[in-house]
Amino acid sequence: MVIVQVITGGLLLGAVYALFSSGLTLIWGMMNVVNFAHGDFVMIGMYVAFLIYTYLNGGPIEFVLASAVVLFVLGVWSYTGLVRHVMSGTLLSQMLATFGLALVLRYATFWIFSSNFRSLPEDLIGGTLNLGGILISMPKLVAGVVAIALTLGLHGLLTRTAIGSQLLAVSEDRNAAMLMGIRPDRMQALAWGLAGAGTGIAGALIATFYYISPSVGETLALVAFVVVALGGFGSVPGALIAGLLIGVIQELSAYLLGPVYKDVVVYALFVAVLWIRPQGLFGKF
Repeated sequence: MVIVQVITGGLLLGAVYALFSSGLTLIWGMMNVVNFAHGDFVMIGMYVAFLIYTYLNGGPIEFVLASAVVLFVLGVWSYTGLVRHVMSGTLLSQMLATFGLALVLRYATFWIFSSNFRSLPEDLIGGTLNLGGILISMPKLVAGVVAIALTLGLHGLLTRTAIGSQLLAVSEDRNAAMLMGIRPDRMQALAWGLAGAGTGIAGALIATFYYISPSVGETLALVAFVVVALGGFGSVPGALIAGLLIGVIQELSAYLLGPVYKDVVVYALFVAVLWIRPQGLFGKF
């Protein structure tokens, strides 16, 4: 029964991993650009939730929506103000640009909030659900269910809507998309905005049961890269399945080997995937 509870917790945590990792895979699928600031976007979402709750007395719905809006704007700005200008350069310049953005966000947050850990009240989404002896934390349950719904919604947007068709057209052939009347810059800015909104929502959800710190983005970024590498760069369904798998592996490793080993196991899996199957589990989108 304990193992079942651990696996359930891992699935719920993995769903949140999948939500913010799907934004990373969306950007890669659109532009072949790796956003090293992705984990710091999640961290900013956590701080937005903290500020909305602390200073405006907003509840989960308010700070989740606020985080989505703020990070959507940050995502669009990151593309229009930075990424668009380095896309014609070398891969190294693109990597350094997003890495520099990550450092700016991280150390600006250190300067504003200091390095002290913060958290939201444990009873904000209170209670524990008992399902036949399996105890499930309500914050994790809400976060996991919302994350799965939004990840599937993103996949549906990409595959079943006109906007999604335009996004996919730009990812396949930018010049051909322009001949069809699609504006690639607008679509790529939208992709960054959607990715940002996903990280904002994920950050706000994680903040209900996880510590908040300027350095938390580093850990979450590494998780996102493992998820995307396992699921396949450019595949949202792959990110969902890989996120769930990584969440379960983390929780089982913490239970069976000890919390200190859970990240070691995940990163070992990352190396193994790159060695055995570098293309991941699935193809694009």
